[in-house]
Amino acid sequence: MPSSCMTDIPASLNEIRIPTPQGSIYVRRWQAPAAGEGEQGPARAPIVLLHDSLGSVALWRDFPQQLAEATRRDVLAYDRLGFGQSDPYPGTLGPGFVAREAETVFPAVHQGLGLGDFIVLGHSVGGGMAAMVAARYGAQCKAVITESAQAFVEDRTLQGIRAAQQDFARPGQLARLEKYHGDKAAWVLSAWVDTWLSPPFADYRLDEALEGVRCPVLAIHGELDEFGSLVHPERIRDRASGPVEVEIVAGGGHVPHREQPERIAQRIARFLARV
Repeated sequence: MPSSCMTDIPASLNEIRIPTPQGSIYVRRWQAPAAGEGEQGPARAPIVLLHDSLGSVALWRDFPQQLAEATRRDVLAYDRLGFGQSDPYPGTLGPGFVAREAETVFPAVHQGLGLGDFIVLGHSVGGGMAAMVAARYGAQCKAVITESAQAFVEDRTLQGIRAAQQDFARPGQLARLEKYHGDKAAWVLSAWVDTWLSPPFADYRLDEALEGVRCPVLAIHGELDEFGSLVHPERIRDRASGPVEVEIVAGGGHVPHREQPERIAQRIARFLARV
């Protein structure tokens, strides 16, 4: 759908909290634009967004609304425990956090929202979570979109994290995270750096989860992503059991949805039109 055809009806916004045994999860929903006259059909599965290691609902910025309008689907995003407006995480993250999100937290969100079928979109480590969610939910997950996902721990990823660690060590830099995570900012940074650089996390792989993904997959990756080479979307394409489309964003970095939001929203809309 070209941009000139995108609706000028603003997507409605809803905010809710979902209780879990570990704490309260903050969720925001952007509703699909109302159907125009003569537009009818079955309800479309909503898109659930899973954020990156330093991310939050707020850091998706305007993209969820753009995506809701481009795809004409509800879009939901939640802050993982320890991030954004959700409650603090009870303890350290630990090397099994990606699988744990798919096994415990996402099911609480899915049930709390009363979701049936859904589509999942994950950015960076959220892409790994998205693959694990899709493998767990089977036919209820209608499609997966990964953006800048890491299929394993690559040297390039670790180099990017070490560089970011040095950057955040400079005076005043932690305030960039405090804007979105408040007094949880130091924990958020530590959870990313310490977990990914820890020896136990070196064995992280998406291979087994990808083999369980049978729904259509769109793997989006920036050509110049500083946290992962193009081997990652190739690995997703080669290991997933369902049909996979790979979209390489020429000149793109680690956050294509922020760098080229309209292009990414439209590419996802074209992909989902076939689902």
